[in-house]
Amino acid sequence: MKLAQGLLIAAGIFGSVASMLGSATVADAASLAVGKKLELKVDPKKMDAERKRLWEKFGGWCAIKDWHPAVASCEESTEGDAKFRVLTLKDGGKIKEKLLDVKPNFYRYEILESPFPVKNYQAQFALTPDDDDEDEINFAWSAVFDPADGKTDKEARDAITGVFKGGLDNIKLLAGTKHDDDDDKK
Repeated sequence: MKLAQGLLIAAGIFGSVASMLGSATVADAASLAVGKKLELKVDPKKMDAERKRLWEKFGGWCAIKDWHPAVASCEESTEGDAKFRVLTLKDGGKIKEKLLDVKPNFYRYEILESPFPVKNYQAQFALTPDDDDEDEINFAWSAVFDPADGKTDKEARDAITGVFKGGLDNIKLLAGTKHDDDDDKK
């Protein structure tokens, strides 16, 4: 039930992208959901080319080292058929993640080890055309998780919200496109 509620929250933010999270069962369902979206203006006639360019720049499994301000490095590894990455943060912390699913302009992963106040963390990162603005493309980053033992919902939610915000804010600076808030400056 908690997973369904979390997915409904995420689905409200991300539409059909969030529905791709649904591989967890109710027994291992996470209780919290966080999602952030970055809307970028693009020429609707060049949507496919822009999506390809943006995903090549920001969507690779270890590309996060190039755009997230907290990540110093990323090491990829493979064990059997499973792919992993270890992110080394600029403060020295390490995050080990496992890739769960990959589709065009989309990947889903889980955190196995991290300094964050969360457990049972699964997230997805995607780039999709906006469903109501033909001249926008969206980076969507969402996760479901529980607070780590001894941590509050607020501590867990604030930590992940901060990670998502920092990353998407930096993509906005690096993307080379107009942002949804540029219209306010005209």
